[in-house]
Order: sequence, then structure tokens, then C-alpha cells
Amino acid sequence: MSGRKLRVAVPMRWGDMDAYGHINNVNLVRMMEEARIAGFGVPGGTGKPGNEPMVDLFSAVPANTQILVVEHRVRYVSPLDYRNVPAQVDIWLSGVKAASFDVCYEFHDPVDGGLCVRASTTLAFFSVGNQRLLRLPPEERAKLEEFTGEPVFR
Repeated sequence: MSGRKLRVAVPMRWGDMDAYGHINNVNLVRMMEEARIAGFGVPGGTGKPGNEPMVDLFSAVPANTQILVVEHRVRYVSPLDYRNVPAQVDIWLSGVKAASFDVCYEFHDPVDGGLCVRASTTLAFFSVGNQRLLRLPPEERAKLEEFTGEPVFR
């Protein structure tokens, strides 16, 4: 598996910084969400139109279907220091299963390019009407395949 990675720029806000000058761990999870949305799009039925994602994988989900976060995993390799320029984040998919998949992230320092954080988010399609997870339809699985690569965590 050697799927295509996307590189997105995610702004670091002054308020994201902790007392040590690093991006706070809670704010890093917010940055993961921003990277996911910038790269793969806003889930259908949410928000108002804005910037187009790099690749729109998420906006065409069927009515009454939500894409929910199941789990986040984060490993800090080195501090992601606050800078007034966006962090560079590589994102791709892995672990595509019957009803879920992972979005993988690698955060790089925007000045020296060093790897700072490896992370993943497990997402699942959820039926609002039935209140249960949905199997990924074959057409959704096919769309994900181009971006499916090796997992961040083994």
C-alpha cells in the first residue's frame, strides 16, 4: 500500500501555545481536524460553503449519515513550537475496514521541516435513523483507496 499523501498547511494560533511555547496537546487535536477538513472536505450536511478541499471525499455522504470520530491517537516525536506560519501536515488514510477507516497525520515544523507529531483519527459512518454504524459502501471504499497507505501506528 503506497497511497497518495496530501500536504496541507494548518495555521498555528497564538492561543494554541502552552506555557512552554509548544502547541498544546488539546489544540493539536483541533489542528488534526483542520487538516482533515482542508484535505478531505467537510462532511455532507454540515457547515456552509467555503474553500474547496484538496480532495472531496466526505461531502457526498448520504442523507442522515454522519462521519463520527471513534478514536484519536497522538505520539509526540518532538515539540511543535508555536510559529506564526502554518504547520505542514501530511495526511493519508489507512486501516480501511467494513465500517471505519483511519486518517493518518504527520506534523512537520514549518521552518526546519522536522517531524514533530504522528497521529491518527478513526472515523466511522453512522446512521442517524438506525443509530448504528454503517458499512462503507463499495463506491466509498473505492474513493478511499487512492489515499490508503501504511498506518502511523502498528
